[in-house]
Amino acid sequence: MPEVIVVDTTVLLNVLDVPGRNQHRDDVLARFGEVTEGGASLLLPMAAVYEAGNHIAKLADGHQRRRFAGIFCDQVRGALNGEAPWVLVPLPNSDQLAKWLEDFPDCAMREVGMSDLSMIKAWEEACSRNPGRRVRIWSLDAGLQGYDRRQ
Repeated sequence: MPEVIVVDTTVLLNVLDVPGRNQHRDDVLARFGEVTEGGASLLLPMAAVYEAGNHIAKLADGHQRRRFAGIFCDQVRGALNGEAPWVLVPLPNSDQLAKWLEDFPDCAMREVGMSDLSMIKAWEEACSRNPGRRVRIWSLDAGLQGYDRRQ
């Protein structure tokens, strides 16, 4: 059964080829091809969308900023329209966010911020919705790489 993958900002930035954030692009694209050809379900949390947009907005060169903002918008629009390899994970409702906030002080003590917490919550939700399937977070950050439920 194909796996479910929560895509982190670090992977998204490499797929988009954002300058200064694309050091692992060749490896990421090779793996991206493997997982999509294997039928994996790719989930793109809104935290990754916001963070990637922030990195693009901080590019020093205005031409690059405009170019990559366009590429970014095309990818996110594609996800909204079901024309991209990933689907967007919706924002939490107020009850879900309240539960996340209960967890946040302990997360903060482990240096896990709200963006990473939202990735972890997306992973937990995907685990509960996909019994019997491998569910993992695909990240280049060591702190998120351990979220991998193999079934």
